[in-house]
Amino acid sequence: MSGVVLLLPGGDEVSGRRPSPLLATASVRGLGRRLARAGREEGIAAHVVHYRCRGWNGSEANLARDAAWAADEAVRRYGDVPVCLAGVGMGGRAALHAGGHEAVNSVVALAPWLPEEDVAAPPEPVKQLVGRQVLIVHGTNDERTDPELSFRLAARAKKANRDVCRFEVHADGHGLHQYRDEVLALVEDFVMGAVFGRAVSRPVRDALAAPPPLGLRMPLAAGFSPSRR
Repeated sequence: MSGVVLLLPGGDEVSGRRPSPLLATASVRGLGRRLARAGREEGIAAHVVHYRCRGWNGSEANLARDAAWAADEAVRRYGDVPVCLAGVGMGGRAALHAGGHEAVNSVVALAPWLPEEDVAAPPEPVKQLVGRQVLIVHGTNDERTDPELSFRLAARAKKANRDVCRFEVHADGHGLHQYRDEVLALVEDFVMGAVFGRAVSRPVRDALAAPPPLGLRMPLAAGFSPSRR
């Protein structure tokens, strides 16, 4: 294997319960299959991370710890290969937090759950993302995770790391179902570029190169396909 994608399902803000394996992984299985097909020739391993418990649980940050553990396991199993963390919802937050792992070269956060900004609490960290390629995707009509919070995090991250882009899926909700094919194509395009150095599509190049806020509010066009370069 010459590259690894670790898929991080959603979770809860607070919970000590163990996740149901089938339900917990449903949100990322399709993405994992697509990435496995796309990277078959180069040799990619796509693994779903099974959390020890469902909850983030405040300063325990359990899901981020599990993501970092999984990155350690990828190194142990496959050696010195690039690792991409790709998470959905609370798994997106875990991917962003654990992105500082030395094996990680890229992070994908789909509709990431992020805490409301609180002057009494430290902001979500972004310095760990320096040196990584980062893609955030969010539906503008998401009523479960606030897209404005992911924009603000992306803006702070972009100041420290130019390799950050964010796409907005207009009128789509939390599950990104309305434009699911386009979202999967975008993630495939980004991950194959980040992990294997493939040429990425023009929209991704433009989003990475554009100054804020343009490259952080890039619209995901209907019919997007990585073959359209």
